[in-house]
Amino acid sequence: MIPLKSEKELQILERSGKILGFVMRELEGKIKVGIRTREIDALAEELVRAKGALPAFKGYKGFPATVCTSVNEEIVHGIPSDRILAEGDIIGLDLGVNYQGYFSDAAITLALGKVPAKVKKLIEVTRIALAEGIKEAQAGNHLLDISARIQKYAEANHFSVVRQFVGHGIGLSLHEEPEIPNFGQAGHGPLLKEGMVLAIEPMINMGGWEAEILDNGWTAVTKDRSPSAHFEHTVAITAKGPKILTK
Repeated sequence: MIPLKSEKELQILERSGKILGFVMRELEGKIKVGIRTREIDALAEELVRAKGALPAFKGYKGFPATVCTSVNEEIVHGIPSDRILAEGDIIGLDLGVNYQGYFSDAAITLALGKVPAKVKKLIEVTRIALAEGIKEAQAGNHLLDISARIQKYAEANHFSVVRQFVGHGIGLSLHEEPEIPNFGQAGHGPLLKEGMVLAIEPMINMGGWEAEILDNGWTAVTKDRSPSAHFEHTVAITAKGPKILTK
């Protein structure tokens, strides 16, 4: 990762993040029982382009859609389809935006109607785990301080942290170094510096941490088919602490 060189670069990246935050809020308001995941994807692309940005995922390494729609046991990279969301489903929405060559990335998990209390807890713990990790995104900290804090919170609540998929640097490319695992030992990894921008994204399972890839070559599911939740923000490291760009 190359830290951003100027205030102008950060301003453009902030605009990318604001667009993405707006789109995610709009999508959240549209998710309901009976909607097809393909409809969510079409709306996401329409909203992104209406803001003068481009979908960052569509066509990336061959991915066929604008937004990843991961349902129930799907951890990440779910492909939109004619699947109809039903009462009791949970869905992870993962979306990236390219605005004038600057990338942002965010994810949220939502419940449809009534879900079991433990599933609600899984979603809430994953949301809070992201917030806990972001607190460690401070200049002078080590990268794995973020990872360790996420892992500690998730495991203290008796859930497991996905190992195969991780967060990443972001900015002038969708995926940059360094990788940001959601597990690890505090005090290790590269030092964090002002100007770095990170996509921090805990993926947490109700059951075991192991995952496998479906035959479509993209969608990761829990090996034991237990539910999984995913939250993500793009975060800039500043002199005043972490700044969430995708709120």
